[in-house]
Amino acid sequence: MKKTQATILVIDDQEDILFASKMFLKKHFETIYTLNNPKNILDTLSQNQIDVVLLDMNYRIGFEDGREGIYLLKEIKTFSPQTTVILMTAFGKVETAVEGLKAGAFDYILKPWDNEKLLEVVKAAVEENRKEKKKIAKAPKKDSFFIGSSSNIQKAYSLAEKVAKTDANVLILGENGTGKYVLANHIHQKSNRNTHPFVHVDLGSLNDNIFESELFGYAKGAFTDAKNDTPGRFELAQKGTIFLDEIGNVPLQLQAKLLQVIQNKSVTRLGEAKPRQLDVRIITATNMDLKQEVSQKNFREDLYYRINTMEITLPPVREQKDDIVPLAKFLLDRTIEKYDRGEIVFDNHALAQMEKHSWNGNVREMENRIERAVILCENNTITISDLDLDTISIIEGNDDVQLSDVEKSAIEKVLQKNNFNISKSADELGLSRAALYRRMEKYKIDNPNGNE
Repeated sequence: MKKTQATILVIDDQEDILFASKMFLKKHFETIYTLNNPKNILDTLSQNQIDVVLLDMNYRIGFEDGREGIYLLKEIKTFSPQTTVILMTAFGKVETAVEGLKAGAFDYILKPWDNEKLLEVVKAAVEENRKEKKKIAKAPKKDSFFIGSSSNIQKAYSLAEKVAKTDANVLILGENGTGKYVLANHIHQKSNRNTHPFVHVDLGSLNDNIFESELFGYAKGAFTDAKNDTPGRFELAQKGTIFLDEIGNVPLQLQAKLLQVIQNKSVTRLGEAKPRQLDVRIITATNMDLKQEVSQKNFREDLYYRINTMEITLPPVREQKDDIVPLAKFLLDRTIEKYDRGEIVFDNHALAQMEKHSWNGNVREMENRIERAVILCENNTITISDLDLDTISIIEGNDDVQLSDVEKSAIEKVLQKNNFNISKSADELGLSRAALYRRMEKYKIDNPNGNE
């Protein structure tokens, strides 16, 4: 029997699962890789052209909610968008599987699996992977992002174009959801490093215990679970760009270590003494006022000046009123393409309401609402109800309202609407769970359900 030309990567912490899947799949596909440590995913993807990943959703004993799998799925799709991902779980929670599909997974399969079912799903994934690659190759090149016509956004992208060809460190400022990741990736794509990796690191999601191992890597035996030599994110970005998102959230005690890496252009893995030289372009981003954080001794002044050779500020959507409708139509077209839908339009009332809406979650909130609307709309027309804009009051007509008051009010309304479900509320607001928790603490918003 002739094997299918495809490279499959199976990721699971159970050796028997890895062995059984490899023995079965290698009968049908050309190359099979296995990984028992999810920390090595990006390293493997950077060194091999992987077509399909079979990804387990649970790794730590006692944690069976699939959150790790969702996080790793997003990491894979960010680092290698053309890789097709199948989720594996022994617990079969439909809501988690659906969340995975929304986050970009092709399909999911329950363990223990039936071999014929496994083969069927993997073959379909390989075929889908080929179709997507052909579509990308044939598709005319078009902008994958929306710039807008406002003077502030035009200024931001003009600065980005000028700095892209240099290796200058860039600091991107702006509220959550304003497109900092998109701008950082745009700078990378316009740079001379665009054939090398663009590695995104959400510093806000890294706790103190894993900060160094994730960023700087570690040697085998450096700590209890260090079973192999593992490069950190900086090394994975070699000759390319590393994007350090939410840098304002790095604890003061860890900022010195980050400064040393940036300053010396070298990294020392945990458990090693010899530094490894880096050739990496550094872009950072935050929604915080770093100058104020420096004055309050929460952020190192020397690190601040190291990361902002060029500072670019992205304006919030509410300051780009003339761009709201064109942006909404751009996002609608992209969502229609994603779901392979026919022509869908906004009705005039929906467009008028969108222009009035405060968009506290900025582009990310608009994208989430439009995606929801495309799924729900009838007669191929999106209404106010489809966008769910009538459930959140629009704060306007009061020039004295502070931005912090607007943000607090919006957060409280969304939390109450979702019965303080942190995951749902964070998604709706365009925030990470960690960022939402920080804001609840900042505004002294109590969660009656406790910490989920």
